[in-house]
Amino acid sequence: MDTAELLKKVRKVEIKTRGLSRNVFAGEYHSAFKGRGMAFSEVREYQYGDDVRNIDWNVTARLNHPYIKIFEEERELTVMLVIDISSSRIFGTQEQTKQQLITEISAVLSFSAIQNNDKIGVIFFSNKIEKFIPPQKGKTHILRIIRELITFEPENKKTDIAQALRYLTNVIKKRSTVFVISDFICTNFYDSLRIAKHKHDVIALQVLDKHEQKLPNLGLVLMNDPETGQSMYVDTSSAKVRNQYANHWQSRQDSHESLFKRIGIDHAKLDTGGDYVKPLVQLFKKR
Repeated sequence: MDTAELLKKVRKVEIKTRGLSRNVFAGEYHSAFKGRGMAFSEVREYQYGDDVRNIDWNVTARLNHPYIKIFEEERELTVMLVIDISSSRIFGTQEQTKQQLITEISAVLSFSAIQNNDKIGVIFFSNKIEKFIPPQKGKTHILRIIRELITFEPENKKTDIAQALRYLTNVIKKRSTVFVISDFICTNFYDSLRIAKHKHDVIALQVLDKHEQKLPNLGLVLMNDPETGQSMYVDTSSAKVRNQYANHWQSRQDSHESLFKRIGIDHAKLDTGGDYVKPLVQLFKKR
């Protein structure tokens, strides 16, 4: 891809996602993510009805009159995008591939973050950490993230969410809001997700294509696994084969959703053939 074509693609993503983040997500994002907590602002004289737990005893003793501490909400967040760039992301049978959908979602979240004066950082992972972009602010930083989303080619093809979560907990020391963006076609990450949840506010954004969930009836089809390179013929005209595949997919999905619910992780499913705006807004409002 030459420079002109890249800039054109970056600009296209920027125009669409920046408008969405400003006009659609701004209020929901601000309400959903409250910041780190309350930060000390000043002291003032105690007034009737004030919470006695906020009395500053040092100032009270020095001035011989009760004073209380005033706190203000600390708004600035650090937002981390933990993005699956394994080879399964190239799949897509609907309006766009999973990679294109991940790019748009990541850009929307990035613009929403900087409009809220938050820092945004990214971890790209396959079955290893492919790239780490430390959290920063600013439009230039967001455009760099978009360029990487469009052009970055991973060294490895497979997926290891657990390793990405372990890296996150080691490298990001301050409590952050973390969006894990993946198709979650694996089951090796449960313990690491629990540990990450103890340290950070973790949200799972699952990117799906409907034909990964249910096989279409297309007769005898040569299928290829982009992560392992293995190929095999599958008789999709067989109702038994289609049912076995759908049941296997649903069983794995049920395990994921049960875990998310059990450890308190918000989860949204985003489809390559659907509108991702509605499920994201619903997710933000639910919080």
